[in-house]
Amino acid sequence: IDKIIEKQNPTALGLDTRLEYLPDEMMADYDPDDIDYKDAGKLILEFNKALIDELKDIVPCIKVQIAYYEMYGHHGMKAYYKTVDYAKKKGLTVIADAKRNDIGATCTAYANAYLGTTPIINKNAFDADFVTVTPYLGSDGVIPFIDVCKESGKGIFVLVKTSNPSS
Repeated sequence: IDKIIEKQNPTALGLDTRLEYLPDEMMADYDPDDIDYKDAGKLILEFNKALIDELKDIVPCIKVQIAYYEMYGHHGMKAYYKTVDYAKKKGLTVIADAKRNDIGATCTAYANAYLGTTPIINKNAFDADFVTVTPYLGSDGVIPFIDVCKESGKGIFVLVKTSNPSS
């Protein structure tokens, strides 16, 4: 909220980045038949950094849709991690649009991955400020996130209604 007030802008930069969305000039040096996951991760990170650099003084936060990174395997997840890190270094708030949900220990693992710390290692794997969660498995799928939020001072957005026509 403080950053929204400071920048007089409630907009989040959505980084739902796919190779198909990149400008032609970024793809010019790559043969579409030979591009691999490593190339994809590199290009996506480069594109995200350029957007962040251009918009960091205008928008208060980014929303990174993790599915677009997961589809590029571990190189995509590396681009996700580096995008989050870069945005935080530029002073932006980060929303991990992961729509995570499960129960018990699995739910706690998701909460720790995005908002808390990984046990024994005691570091945050994907240092988001917020994560989106789905409540469809009941409170068992939300309470572990709330518990981690209380410890970390971070937050969640609970999915209540989606924008797709059949929701």
